[in-house]
Amino acid sequence: MDSFSIENRTSHQNNGIDDNNIEIRSNQLLKESKLLNLAKLANMLVDLFGLEDGFEKIGQRDGQEVELYIPAYEGYLKFTLVKKKENFECQAERAKDPIATVVINVKEDKVLKVISEIIRSKANIIGLAKLVPKLILGKIRIKGSLMAALSLVKCIMIGKNEIYKR
Repeated sequence: MDSFSIENRTSHQNNGIDDNNIEIRSNQLLKESKLLNLAKLANMLVDLFGLEDGFEKIGQRDGQEVELYIPAYEGYLKFTLVKKKENFECQAERAKDPIATVVINVKEDKVLKVISEIIRSKANIIGLAKLVPKLILGKIRIKGSLMAALSLVKCIMIGKNEIYKR
């Protein structure tokens, strides 16, 4: 061990900085950045490949908020239901007045896989039926309005896009 690391450790101890606090904070920042990246990914995918079909069927739900809670990241993604794809926005924050909360209860390394499976599915009965096993196994839970949650899911499903026909 070199003298620099001993001095550094001593200076941290003298300043009252606990290595555990630094590690906890760095883990929190990592989870926050993963949530922010998921929000940006959702916005980009819907903007580039999203289909108008799901948005046109929003109807009375326009303006209502649906939140996605990911316990592995200890955070929320907020989606506001809108009638036009251009107005779609996902934010990495908790909804003020959510009509529904979708909980994705999987390990941290499986979160992206589950969300990817949802996004790449087709927005039809068969695509929605593929979610049933996840609901039964408890990987996905819906609290609140089932119809609002399904409306959101149909908006972010891009499986009917031309890129998947190749």
